[in-house]
Amino acid sequence: MKILKFNYFLSLISFFFIISCSSDDNSGDNSDDFRAENIKSLGVSAGDLLSDSNFTSLTVEFAFTLGYRPLQETIDSFRVFLEERLNKPDGIIFIETEIITPFVDTQSITEIREIEADQRTQYTVGDDIAVFIYFTHAKSDNDTESTKTLGTAYYNTSMVVYEQTLRDLSSSQGFDLFILEETTVQHEFSHILGLVNLRDDDIHENHEDPSHGSHCVVEDCLMYFASNKSQSFRNRSSVPVLDPLCIEDLQAKGGK
Repeated sequence: MKILKFNYFLSLISFFFIISCSSDDNSGDNSDDFRAENIKSLGVSAGDLLSDSNFTSLTVEFAFTLGYRPLQETIDSFRVFLEERLNKPDGIIFIETEIITPFVDTQSITEIREIEADQRTQYTVGDDIAVFIYFTHAKSDNDTESTKTLGTAYYNTSMVVYEQTLRDLSSSQGFDLFILEETTVQHEFSHILGLVNLRDDDIHENHEDPSHGSHCVVEDCLMYFASNKSQSFRNRSSVPVLDPLCIEDLQAKGGK
């Protein structure tokens, strides 16, 4: 499980925005389950998503609770990101699903998996591979006073974005909501694509941060464990991009 976190502390002189992740590959894989292709360990479908060898199209299901749909700008930008990196000659399809869940303050990954099992409508079939992205009203049950979880990739084709947390940060700290949403979505999806060296199969193993596993040592990279200080983030006009080494790793698995 990959987690995108907002770690911060306030003092008279500083406020830091940090992105970090931890992992838990308890996939619950069951070959007899019709969902079997979509409940595997994180990173195992990187090649299938990136290349057209087994799957020539991609369906992305955006699931969200009432009132928590991501910004249209985020959806449009994410399509550009996918089209730049994935080889899917038969196209990339976006489907939106408004789901009904109890309005609770927090959700665990176990609860999110249960919601997916009950509410997900798109699964990998034939030559189309499907991804589920859930924008939830709840916050992570792992949050503390100093650490806020922004998103988590937890299956080979599944991830959650804690939309309420992003909105709270946007309103309280002045961060651009689009930048928060898009950075979270791209960062977590890149973990689904196997970055960084998630399954010990990257060609540039030396750019994995030894202190922050599955992240890039290049500070300007989307997959770096931490962003700049909050003032720089607040004024940033674009989402961080993948550095050349990360891109070459994706290309080695069939990406563009």
